[in-house]
Amino acid sequence: MRFLEESIVKVGVEAANAEGAIEAAGELLLKEGYIEKSYIEAMKYSYKENGPYFVLAPSIAIPHARPEDGVNEASVSLVQLKDPIVFGHASNDPVRLVFGLGASSSEEHITLLRKLTGLLNDPMNVEKLATAGTYEEIKKIVEMGRS
Repeated sequence: MRFLEESIVKVGVEAANAEGAIEAAGELLLKEGYIEKSYIEAMKYSYKENGPYFVLAPSIAIPHARPEDGVNEASVSLVQLKDPIVFGHASNDPVRLVFGLGASSSEEHITLLRKLTGLLNDPMNVEKLATAGTYEEIKKIVEMGRS
């Protein structure tokens, strides 16, 4: 299980729109072999078909798809957007933090969401993640958020 490791976290990402932000989060996982290209396409398709249901809190999007869409290893990436992007959510737009979530089972999905929830339940952590300038800053926030 991979959770916000340096190779799957990127700060100050520029994306033109919601689909670009989803793709950026997915590309980090793809580059490491944790997902297949088909998983990124499934995340974008899910957004097109179902809307921004994964914009779960102010500033936070957690796009995902089904395990059978191409997950090789349970993982969560983070793309911190340089400029906030509107995903079309009535109350949680704009988004600054896009967590790409890939789980190969329901149990893994719940485990990863629990880890994220523990970190993101604190509004100060969300603010610090959104304004961090380096991976080292993000790593400290993640480590503090888990304790």
